[in-house]
Amino acid sequence: MSSRPLTETRFRLATIDLARPLPSITLANDETGVGLTIRLDGQPIGFLLRDLPPGAMLAPDAVGRLLGPGERLALLEERIRRELWVTAGPPAAVPSLTAVVCTHDRPVLLARCLESLVVLRARGVERTPALEILVVDNAPSDGATRNVAARFPDVRYLCEPISGLDFARNRALQEATGDFVAYFDDDVTVDPGWLEGFVEACSAHPDAAAVTGPVLPLELATRAQVEFERLGGFRHDFRKTRFGVTLAGNETYPCGAGIFGAGCNMALRRDAVRSIGGFDEALDTGARLPGGGDLDIFYRLVRAGYVIVSEPRCLVLHQHRRTHEELRRQLWTWGLGFMAFLAKSYRADPTQRGKFRQLLAWWFVSKARLLAGRIVGREAPTVDLILAELAGGAVGLCGEYGRSCRRIERRRRAPTRQRVLGSGGA
Repeated sequence: MSSRPLTETRFRLATIDLARPLPSITLANDETGVGLTIRLDGQPIGFLLRDLPPGAMLAPDAVGRLLGPGERLALLEERIRRELWVTAGPPAAVPSLTAVVCTHDRPVLLARCLESLVVLRARGVERTPALEILVVDNAPSDGATRNVAARFPDVRYLCEPISGLDFARNRALQEATGDFVAYFDDDVTVDPGWLEGFVEACSAHPDAAAVTGPVLPLELATRAQVEFERLGGFRHDFRKTRFGVTLAGNETYPCGAGIFGAGCNMALRRDAVRSIGGFDEALDTGARLPGGGDLDIFYRLVRAGYVIVSEPRCLVLHQHRRTHEELRRQLWTWGLGFMAFLAKSYRADPTQRGKFRQLLAWWFVSKARLLAGRIVGREAPTVDLILAELAGGAVGLCGEYGRSCRRIERRRRAPTRQRVLGSGGA
């Protein structure tokens, strides 16, 4: 299938703060909808997509009518929470923090991400920890990443020669000085309120081993980006949530590890991750298996008895894939990574096998329902996107994790120069 024109569908991104007068919103003639971030006194509480006529002009009262029952309930819940919340005060010592960007040959995206982190560090507020920023250059093909990092004062640069995201993440665990290591993908920008959210999460949950947050779109300039958000994006959960050993009402918990957050926006307590052996370097290996590492680390943390906290103020904006082909590839990798994680965990954690079987059945049934809905004409992803995720899942189930383990062993034995130059699959 050929690339769809970038102008075929484009949504305007806008923000409203319900503690302030609502603005008017005017779409351009080539904009067919709006992606609206909803805040209350600066804190994110929701996100919605609405189709609108091209060039639509919305007065403030019309903007207010865009809010649905879900957004109004979120507003009510947040106001009630603020009324009832009793300040517990800061923890005895605010955890120190290292922000890490693991990157491979994407200097333009890296520069934008680092700019947002430098703003975050400079902004600083009372009770906010000093922020160390670390770039881990994973198997670079040239010196472009090093040159970008050198433009930013006080940004540390490291080169991890073995290709694979989880090699870079583990290198960061070794080199970071912070109590927590916050991992950001190079294709995100970090919201200015992220640090305050991190401190609030640690204040309310001093035993937290991980803090995650929402991931919203940086742009909705193409059909593929809008379609990804219609599919749910990276999940838009703006509730303050504490995940422990059990979760009432969730029969497959914690096997469906996607509920905890996304690897592009996760802060992990360094000692906790080290205690469970760090990241599995046979996941997130590159083109052959570009996923699963975040699911695996979240799952193993919870299974080890640690707490994960989701904090809506820890928000990042993500550069979604711009073409249909890139989106289809992403969904294929999501199916592949999820099933590789599931197959690994099924073998490694026998006590949870019943839950994994139930999760596997639910996953295939949900995709089949989407496919059937599309065939009969209901609103659903295009057939090729559904089939791509199903195909990736099938490959992941059919021994991909074992194959990846063997590839990684060959990669570890490769000479250093080959490691640096070989950025793809082994």
